[in-house]
Amino acid sequence: MPCPFCDHSHSFLESSLSVARFDNYPVSPGHTLVTTKRHVSSYFDATSDEVSDLWKLVGEVKQHLDLKHQPTSYNIGINIGLDAGQTVMHVHVHVIPRYTGDMEDPSGGVRGVIPNRQKY
Repeated sequence: MPCPFCDHSHSFLESSLSVARFDNYPVSPGHTLVTTKRHVSSYFDATSDEVSDLWKLVGEVKQHLDLKHQPTSYNIGINIGLDAGQTVMHVHVHVIPRYTGDMEDPSGGVRGVIPNRQKY
């Protein structure tokens, strides 16, 4: 099965080594994925140039989403490996806009990947 992130036709922003596309299953309006153009499975296998380019494009995505959706906050995350929940084995950074009231108590943020450990 071909990698869905190697098809760059759905991207709305791109840089020399990375592309940004809206998530097909967004958790909030504007949820975006930033991926490397080159197929590489893990963030830790990306070159230093690719990593730098990914983060540069994440900043551009944030500017785009600020204008289009006016979120009040963001979560940014990367799932690396099956046990971390990675389902597409092509490195991708989730840029998730957050909005006042989108959940009852967002404290703990990304710690919620293990729900009973989110609150401390």
